[in-house]
Amino acid sequence: MGGEAVPAQDAFDIFIVGGGINGCGIARDAVGRGYSVALAEMDDFASGTSSRATKLIHGGLRYLEHYEFRLVRESLMEREVLWAMAPHIIWPMRFVLPFHKGGVRPAWLIRLGLFLYDHIGGRKLLPATRTLDMRRDPASKPLKALFTRAFEYSDGWVDDARLVVLNAKDAAIKGARIMTRSRVVSAERDGGLWVVKVEDRATGVVDLFRARMLVNAAGPWVDVVLSNAVRRNNVHNVRLVQGSHIVVKKKFDDPRAYFFQNPDSRIIFAIPYETDFTLIGTTDNDFNGDPKNIRITEGEINYLCDAASEYFAEPVRPSDVVWTYSGVRPLYDDGASKAQEATRDYVLKIDGEQGNAPLLNVFGGKLTTYRRLAEHALEKIADAIGSKGSPWTAKSVLPGGDFPVSGYEAEVSKLIRRYPFLVARHARRLVRQYGTLAASLLGNIDSAEGLGRHFGADLYEAEVRWLIEEEWARRGEDVLWRRTKLGLTLTQAEAAGLEDYMRETIRDVA
Repeated sequence: MGGEAVPAQDAFDIFIVGGGINGCGIARDAVGRGYSVALAEMDDFASGTSSRATKLIHGGLRYLEHYEFRLVRESLMEREVLWAMAPHIIWPMRFVLPFHKGGVRPAWLIRLGLFLYDHIGGRKLLPATRTLDMRRDPASKPLKALFTRAFEYSDGWVDDARLVVLNAKDAAIKGARIMTRSRVVSAERDGGLWVVKVEDRATGVVDLFRARMLVNAAGPWVDVVLSNAVRRNNVHNVRLVQGSHIVVKKKFDDPRAYFFQNPDSRIIFAIPYETDFTLIGTTDNDFNGDPKNIRITEGEINYLCDAASEYFAEPVRPSDVVWTYSGVRPLYDDGASKAQEATRDYVLKIDGEQGNAPLLNVFGGKLTTYRRLAEHALEKIADAIGSKGSPWTAKSVLPGGDFPVSGYEAEVSKLIRRYPFLVARHARRLVRQYGTLAASLLGNIDSAEGLGRHFGADLYEAEVRWLIEEEWARRGEDVLWRRTKLGLTLTQAEAAGLEDYMRETIRDVA
């Protein structure tokens, strides 16, 4: 996927380093305006920070106490925009914030924050905040009896890795050259252009690309790109903050999530996850190592278990944990003394004197504001190399998202009518991940046998082949942990079988 190779003498308008949410979002917006675009990701899409967040489309309620009003307002306004763009992978979620007298934050402060949350972001479809009587509300069932009152508010949930790959897919459909497992070895200015050397990590082949402008959207590696590829010295723009999460067997049946305040003023979420599980996170700790080696620590596991156990009647123990993941957030280094106080806002900086090929560095950002970040990046790109097209993504849809925000159940019913051999749970997952493209994935299959080899859970050969051919999947982990979350349910032997199949299939294709 991603179009034909461009001869070395023909320059792209924009070359993007990094296939996380910011890089893919900028690529999609830019190619949709008429720019020629190439993007190189050194690993798989969203294999870094963009698949390791708390998976929320949210305004950032806690950012209000750090006075980040611009970021919160922009985030709140984006919730319903993104929901309409991708109702298969984004949906509303209600959050319950239990409160008790003597808590970390007084009730009046929480009410004020939630009032602003409801009124500064152009909320139209999401329901407003309300107060719960926890002596009667079902949300109290899994919690300790000490909570008599709670606040309930709206935010959204997103399948983060799929948000990234769908932006990349749409960019490719529109003509962008998209390359995964392609490492940028060097980027040098030459005669008003960038000359970018890219190594295919699977074959070792090195290609040269020319571009009028370079965009460094490498996330935690943004300074590494500046140091190693662009040859800059003494680079320090980002503050790396480790955020870790644990997944346990389902702790509650309520579809709502919980927002818990800790005595140290930090917060964690407990969120319904992949039907049978609960996701608990996140931590905020400074990180000084290589982001590729990020792992949850024993201390973080204990912290999350202890924090959740302060609220749940049934304690959360380290032995309950079935999966963990950690990510490094590349926050712009604003000199904040604590990791949780560092700004979550994004910063875009143009580098390059007049007459030199410009470089745009992207620092920070978060899932919720990626589309607006891309729009702001395109403003800087237009100033640097000339304008093409107008902002267009606010009313767009991502692949598979062409149905109403309230239309998920109708899409599931439609898929089952067309493919009656699908069990309901399988159909629901396919629509959640692929939306209207689930029918393209299944094609003319007319029986369960037609799905092909069964790898475990409800993962079949037809889906794996689709992911290889349409979504750049190359390894078992791409399928099990990013394109889907079926790694939670497949056994080690089943996962190994999938890895062997993909290796053979990709070798045959090559």
